[in-house]
Amino acid sequence: MAGRYLPEYHKAKGSHDFFECCRSPEIASTITLQPVERFAGLIDAAIIFSDILVIPQAMGMEVVMVDKKGPHFPHPLVSPDDPQYREILDRDVDVKQELDYVYKAITLTRHKLKGRVPLIGFCGAPWTLLSYMVEGGGSKLFVQVKTWVFRYPAESRKLLQKIAELCVEYLALQVVAGAQLVQIFDSWAAELSPASFQSFSLPYLLYISSHLPTRLAELKQPRVPMTVFAKGAWYALDALCESGYDVVGLDWLQDPADAVRAARGRVVLQGNADPGVLYGGHAAITEVVEAMVKGFGGGKQGWIANLGHGITPGVDPDDLKFFFEEIHRVTGEKAS
Repeated sequence: MAGRYLPEYHKAKGSHDFFECCRSPEIASTITLQPVERFAGLIDAAIIFSDILVIPQAMGMEVVMVDKKGPHFPHPLVSPDDPQYREILDRDVDVKQELDYVYKAITLTRHKLKGRVPLIGFCGAPWTLLSYMVEGGGSKLFVQVKTWVFRYPAESRKLLQKIAELCVEYLALQVVAGAQLVQIFDSWAAELSPASFQSFSLPYLLYISSHLPTRLAELKQPRVPMTVFAKGAWYALDALCESGYDVVGLDWLQDPADAVRAARGRVVLQGNADPGVLYGGHAAITEVVEAMVKGFGGGKQGWIANLGHGITPGVDPDDLKFFFEEIHRVTGEKAS
């Protein structure tokens, strides 16, 4: 929820770059709370202000945020012969120390929230993180990472496994710090065929869902609800419903009614309005909300209302507020 579409975000960010904001517990907690305060009574949770690419940073890779372009790796992984590959694979990553600023931000945010809404922690999925580490940023063709997984499948799997292990520890430590739910974002899942998803994404999502509860028990922490969001992987909905996650996020390319039938009550579904509707005016928003609520069964049980992906910077916060208000109206729940 937190982000560049809010004017107060830019005030809190000031002259700091994006990752400086992530590394400042005070700034990160302030930005996390902004939607909760602006949309008081309309939203049910906060998600910590951070980024999925803090894990590659903890692994020793340089990541910078380029204005109007997005994340950039000046030195992406070229091939398994790249000395950086062996260094990253062999590096003993101390997730507790390297990402301490995230845990401090979570703890500070929990104190500031004072129980108003629960706080969500998150990480990127191994496939998506590998894609960034190899492509050097976002991509349209994903030539580099496809070269890796098809030409160097064994080496790719070794790195995916290492990332998955770091994700488990990172999420567990977020819970120790105060996160009450966690979400795994597989933002580039749509770039994989169904067979490739089974080989290079799903096994590592399963590793996280099966090992995180065990690690939490070792740390004397309660099991927390886990959400998986594999954007574009509509073909994997049945597998994701059997993956050990409590919630499966849907993007706007999936029909809610079809998803409900496929899920058969095995998981809670989350989604899935097209975020582009926020540019379309109130009538369009009402139409999309009504169709979404109807698709999920018309009530307030068994699903979580959300957009099908993130909010882009040009969205008017008042239109987003209207989106929230319409969800409350159509589901028959008045904002408190």
